[in-house]
Amino acid sequence: NADMFAVAVSLITGKILYISDQATSVLRCKRGYFKNAKFVEFLAPQDVSVFYTSTTPYRLPSWNICNRAESSTQDCMEEKSFFCRISAGKERENEICYHPFRMTPYLIKVQDPEIAEDQLCCVLLAEKVHSGYEAPRIPPDKRIFTTTHTPTCLFQDVDERAVPLLGYLPQDLIGTPVLVHLHPNDRPLMLAIHKKILQYGGQPFDYSPIRFCTRNGDYITMDTSWSSF
Repeated sequence: NADMFAVAVSLITGKILYISDQATSVLRCKRGYFKNAKFVEFLAPQDVSVFYTSTTPYRLPSWNICNRAESSTQDCMEEKSFFCRISAGKERENEICYHPFRMTPYLIKVQDPEIAEDQLCCVLLAEKVHSGYEAPRIPPDKRIFTTTHTPTCLFQDVDERAVPLLGYLPQDLIGTPVLVHLHPNDRPLMLAIHKKILQYGGQPFDYSPIRFCTRNGDYITMDTSWSSF
């Protein structure tokens, strides 16, 4: 995959111990750019806490187990991707430009060349996220995602399939009110949906299309289905 690279980050120092050659083309920078650098230095500031939370050692599946031919789903069930924006050189009047990446983390032991000892590190497979509306487009019948909300209509969880369709990373939406992202004329519909959810007591139902504001400011029209638990 031309839009993917691998990086090994020390869980002790946070420094990059290894990064694949593809990173230079994906991030449009020279290899020396990563020497003796901490990986979080390349992340958008608002995504640093997400990175640390998602790479806590006890939560990471073992690279060795998950890549064995006989590995089972149970062995890798804790594997969970997350999203971060990574700097990709400088554009537009020397400003840092960030691009979203889907990060899949694993735990592995590698040898630190500086101390010649094995140490725990996190191997990350980073895949650049592209708009679902640009080639190769996501087919209309595949443009499906789910979200969960609190009783007060705050985003609680966001399906990763929403990222190329909405432009937001999950952490951009979680904890924010659903209403502020809807077209002003459609906000009363959300209130009606909320009442209907309470009336249906967990039974799923379809509702009128709703316009949702994407990260670039454009509105998309979504067919919606609702339920509660």
